[in-house]
Order: sequence, then structure tokens, then C-alpha cells
Amino acid sequence: MLRASERRRLGGAHPTCAAASTAAGEPLAGTAITARRWLVVEWKRAWGRDGVLDSGLPDAALAAVAAFDGRTVLARGRARTRGTSLTVFVAESTERGGSLGRIVLSGIDALATAELAQAEPVEAPLLLVCGHGKRDACCARLGPAFVTALAAHVPSGQLWQASHLGGHRFAPNLVVLPWGVQLGRIPPDRAGEVGALVAAGRIPLDAYRGRTLYEAPVQAAEIEVRRRFGFDRVGDLRLLQHETGTVRFGVPGGEATVRVTRVEGPRVPVSCGEESGPSAAWRVEFE
Repeated sequence: MLRASERRRLGGAHPTCAAASTAAGEPLAGTAITARRWLVVEWKRAWGRDGVLDSGLPDAALAAVAAFDGRTVLARGRARTRGTSLTVFVAESTERGGSLGRIVLSGIDALATAELAQAEPVEAPLLLVCGHGKRDACCARLGPAFVTALAAHVPSGQLWQASHLGGHRFAPNLVVLPWGVQLGRIPPDRAGEVGALVAAGRIPLDAYRGRTLYEAPVQAAEIEVRRRFGFDRVGDLRLLQHETGTVRFGVPGGEATVRVTRVEGPRVPVSCGEESGPSAAWRVEFE
């Protein structure tokens, strides 16, 4: 991967992955990561390229992360605080929304013995924006800018900058917990709109990458059903059936069945500085 200085020296021979993906018209639908359970660990020190694995967490904390059955991300809040205490969130994503809990630890060593099941319930959603600069240049540039814009519309305790959330080329990337809703390509001037929709329990469908509790074809199917009928509330759909090529949802007032086919998407770079390669897309047709 080329450093930013190397890209500048080459006169922009490698456009940013986000710009290339957008220019190629790569669809967002079906690109969300897959995760049902989440562990969000506040970490005030610098994050290494590989996030949890190379950011200086002690062995006991790394063992706790390895034992967690889900996805772990590092995070930092808008308000920089001193001292060793830190906040940990644990979330379970479900179709109806899910559960979110918070624990305040005396230090990172306490993560090894933390009773995650005893986390204090949190009602308001948690918004995680990827700002993992050592991972990708687009996340470094677009993520923090979106956090700054969103901070004017979201309470500080709900908004956190996070390590890698998947899909650099869709930056800025936002995950809403506990819903497991992943969004991408949101310009800063839409921060107020996005904040208001999330506060109302609704999804900005044009920026929707998918629900992380579903596999990619189901993500794409759910998005198409939502867009066709305007179902933007988090709990509007429930998965009834997923067989090869067919997905059936329960929707307000009935059911919706679609056929999903994987097709070839445009050639795009996965990360900044990489050559373009093949991507996958999804064709969704109603029965």
C-alpha cells in the first residue's frame, strides 16, 4: 500500500479508493460486514494498523477479546479524558433492534475480569464512525470530518470514532449499535439528517450498506424491499426464509419474496494505493 506522500509524488496515479468506488458506481447494497455481537473498547492510545492486535493492549485484555464471540473494535470519544478509566460497550444486534450495555472499567487490565453480561443497559443508539487512519487514507480523511459534522447533531456520549469497520472505499463508514445498521458515503452536509433519522429509529436508505446480522445476499435483498416499499424503520422487516437465490421477509401488512443473484460489479481498488480488482454486486428481483 502506498503512503499518502508517495501518492502525491506520483501525481495522483492512484486515486483514493472512495473516489474510485464512487466514480465506478459501485453499489452500496450488500457490502456491510457480518457481526451479531459487538465489543467496543475505549482506547485512548494510538491505534496500530491492525487495530486491537497491534495497539498496545496487554495480554490479559487481548485474551478477553479473543474469548469474545463477536467483533471487537477500538473507539475514542469526542471528549478526551485523562486517567486510566475507560468505557466498554457490548451490543447484540437483532432484527427488532437488539440490546446495548455499558461498563466503566478502572483500566484496560480490568477487561479480563469484566462481567459483560452485567453491563448497564443503554437506551440511546451508539454511533461508530471509522477514523482508522493507519488502516486507510480515506478513513483518515473522511471519517473524522464526518464525526465533526455529526457532533453538532448527536449527544457526545452516543458518538465515537472507531477502528476498522470494513469497506474503506465506502468511507465515511457509520455503524449504528445495537441495530447493526451500516451506512456509507455520507457527506458531512447530511449529518443533521442522518442524526435525526437515527434518533427516530429510522434508516437513511440511500446510504444503507446493510444489516450486519445478515449475510451479503440477504443484506441486498432487505435493502431492495425497504426501498421498494419505503420501510425505513429498524424493526419493519423480519427474515422468514433464506434459501439459495430466494429470500422471504415479513413486512408490515404481509410478506415480500425476492430472488437474489450475485453479479460482477465494477473493478475498484479495495484500499487506497491498490490496483483495481473485481467486485461483487447483487441483482434483486421481486417474485
